[in-house]
Amino acid sequence: MAFHLKDREAYERLNYLYQAAHCVLSQNPNNVELARFYCFTQKTIARRLVLRQDPSVKRTVCKKCCSLLIPGVTATTRQRRKKKKNRFTVVRCLSCGQTKNLLNNPDHCLWADRPEAQLEQRKQSDPGSSAKNQAKCPKADGSQSSKTLDAQSSTSA
Repeated sequence: MAFHLKDREAYERLNYLYQAAHCVLSQNPNNVELARFYCFTQKTIARRLVLRQDPSVKRTVCKKCCSLLIPGVTATTRQRRKKKKNRFTVVRCLSCGQTKNLLNNPDHCLWADRPEAQLEQRKQSDPGSSAKNQAKCPKADGSQSSKTLDAQSSTSA
């Protein structure tokens, strides 16, 4: 997926801040304030530029105090069950006490990981390329003949 240059640079900066927060806590677990500052800056940039963060990143940052949630260092994790059906991982921030309940269903699939979501993103990003892809004639085994590709390249040139 091709981002605009501005968005790509912003995502690189968000990634750098997230990695810096992890490095700070791995080197010195007592330095929670600096890691919290990096996560708060990351959240502020994402909000200001209206960027969506990956769900795995959002799960590891506390919504209340912007602290990085690392089990055993800044958070506690517990496994819970409700009505013997649903399993949850309860992550509790040690700084502010905020809890997150994360579903443990192995069959659960996030919307961003579903093929329908990827198809919609492709349609929205480049509607002209989908028409070009439909014009290609694949063989029964899924490959394309070289004659078809040569004919398409000569007609488009």
